[in-house]
Amino acid sequence: MSRVWEIPVHDSTRVRDARVAAGAASARAGLDRDRTAAAELVATELATNLLKHAGGGLMVVNLVDGPAGPGSVQLCSLDHGPGIADVDAALRDGYSTAEASLGAGLGSCRRIANAFHLHSAPGRGTVATARIDGAPAGRAQRGPALPAGGVTVALGRAEESGDAWSWARSDGLLTLLLADGLGHGAKAAHASAAAVRELGRTAHLPPLEIMRRLNTALRPTRGAAAFVAQVDPYRRELSFAGVGNVGARLRTAGTWSSLVSQPGIVGAYFPARVPLRKVPWHADSLLVVHSDGLPSRWSPPEDPCLLDHDPTVVAATILRDAASPARPVRDDTSVAVLALRPPDQHP
Repeated sequence: MSRVWEIPVHDSTRVRDARVAAGAASARAGLDRDRTAAAELVATELATNLLKHAGGGLMVVNLVDGPAGPGSVQLCSLDHGPGIADVDAALRDGYSTAEASLGAGLGSCRRIANAFHLHSAPGRGTVATARIDGAPAGRAQRGPALPAGGVTVALGRAEESGDAWSWARSDGLLTLLLADGLGHGAKAAHASAAAVRELGRTAHLPPLEIMRRLNTALRPTRGAAAFVAQVDPYRRELSFAGVGNVGARLRTAGTWSSLVSQPGIVGAYFPARVPLRKVPWHADSLLVVHSDGLPSRWSPPEDPCLLDHDPTVVAATILRDAASPARPVRDDTSVAVLALRPPDQHP
C-alpha cells in the first residue's frame, strides 16, 4: 500500500499521466492485460471529467486489498467543482451535459470496475472511487460493498507514503489497522508495511495482543504510530487501542467523539501500559481513523447522504475537505473508515 500515485489534473497532459499511473499500479498489483486496460480507461475517464466539468482536481491511485485479497488498484477522483445535481442520471450510459453531469464515461466506469462509487454535493464538489480487481467485473456495487475503505497520499507527492492501513476478518470479528511509520519515504513505508503484514497474521487476536505483536514485528524498523480497532458485530462492541499520534473519531447516534491513543512508538518506545477501551457499536456507527497528516482540527462530515455511502468515498471526501491548494497536506496522510453494520439477530 505504500506506493502512491498522486496526479493534479489541471491541463490535458495530466490526463495521460493519470492513465500511465493506472497502468503502473496495475503492473504492481499483478493485473492481467484486460484488467490493466480497464484501470487505464477508468483513470482516463475520471481525469478527463475533472478537467472538463470541474475545472480540475486531483487523481489518487493506491494499491489496496480487494475482497479476494491483495492485488487491487484503487482510483480516486477529487474535486471542488460545481457538483452533480442528479447523480443517478449522470451514471446512465449516454447521459452527458456539462451543466449537470461529469459525462457519459461514468456509466462505462461503473460497468468495468469491480466497484464504483460516487458522491456529489452541488456547489461543493464530487468524489468518485473505483476499484479494479484481478477478476473481471460483474455488476459493480453502488452500496457499501466492503465494510472498510481508505485513501493514502504522500508528503510532497512522493512515490512512497509512510502511512498504511488495512483490515481483516476473522471468526466474525473485523479489525482495522492504521500505521504511520516514523518520518517519510522508504524507511517509514517499510515500518508501516511490516505492521500491515503482522495484522494478516494476528487478526484473530484482541487489539491489545495485536498491538504487542506489532511492537515485536516493528523492532527491526524505525517504528510507527498505530491504531487497532476491532468490531464484534454480535456483541455490538468496538474495542480499540492506539499508540502514538494517530487520530480516531467515532460517530454514533449523530454525535462524534474522539478516541484517545497512548503516547509512544510501536517498535521503539512502547508504553508500559496501553489501555484497551470498549464502546458500544450500533447500526449507525462509523469510525474514522487518520494519521497526523490530517489537520488536528478537521471537521467531521455531517451530510447524511455521505455518511451512508461507501467507506472509501467517506475517507476520500474527508481528505479532500481537510486539504486544499491553499492548505496542502503537511505529512504523509491516510484516512480509513469502518462502517460495519451489525447483524439483525444473534446466531
